[in-house]
Amino acid sequence: MTRRPFTLLAFAFALALVTPAWAGSYLDRAALLLDEAHREGDMLQPRTNDKEMVLIVKALAEARAKVGRKMEVPAAVIRAHPHLLLVFEDCERAADAAAEGNFKRFMEFLMAARDEERTFRALIAELGYTLPEPTRR
Repeated sequence: MTRRPFTLLAFAFALALVTPAWAGSYLDRAALLLDEAHREGDMLQPRTNDKEMVLIVKALAEARAKVGRKMEVPAAVIRAHPHLLLVFEDCERAADAAAEGNFKRFMEFLMAARDEERTFRALIAELGYTLPEPTRR
């Protein structure tokens, strides 16, 4: 009888050590994807008439949205993940609008993506985590 509580306690302790690491991996991946989405939006904004740039950003936005939907999400941050997906979907829609030559819709979707990013970051903070800052060269 004495072994069972000890075994459960040891398992719980090991799980407690692993869970933050998994959340950390998720946060690293989310930070990387968010940073790239943000940079692409900034890069495309003054260049929505550059068809090649639009095609590249559109392809990257589609890939990012697909990756975001397939990410493993730790239970600790699951409430925030839908907002990350909305960032990626809004970026994808912004790129679509740029491809159609509709600057007004491009800006609407870009601003919606930035709003969702703020919501995602606020929820992550509320849950007791912070997104790592990307390092610049």
